[in-house]
Amino acid sequence: QVQLVESGGGLVQAGGSLRLSCAASGRIRSINAMGWYRQAPGKQRELVAIITTSGSTNYSDSVKGRFTISRDNAKNTMYLQMNSLKPEDTADYYCYANLPSWYNPSNYVGQGTQVTVSS
Repeated sequence: QVQLVESGGGLVQAGGSLRLSCAASGRIRSINAMGWYRQAPGKQRELVAIITTSGSTNYSDSVKGRFTISRDNAKNTMYLQMNSLKPEDTADYYCYANLPSWYNPSNYVGQGTQVTVSS
């Protein structure tokens, strides 16, 4: 069984920073892409950032230049450094991991961590 556990959410003032972590545990030999998405009340889910095994990254336009995604493959852990936070960044943030096809299932999502940015 593979589990993803997010941490690091909380309340911060606009302009502040937070660092989210996502730790994958279980019988894991490798992880393909990992990423973060978020969902605010009444809004559609938004893919925030993704990172491949080799470290290639991609960001949504809404966070580009402010958020940085990274991962530690040895620890099966991923991070999201969020700087210059805005009230519109307020949402529940979820991490996901795509494992190789021999895992069944191969896609996992964490339970989420709440981020609230006050103006």
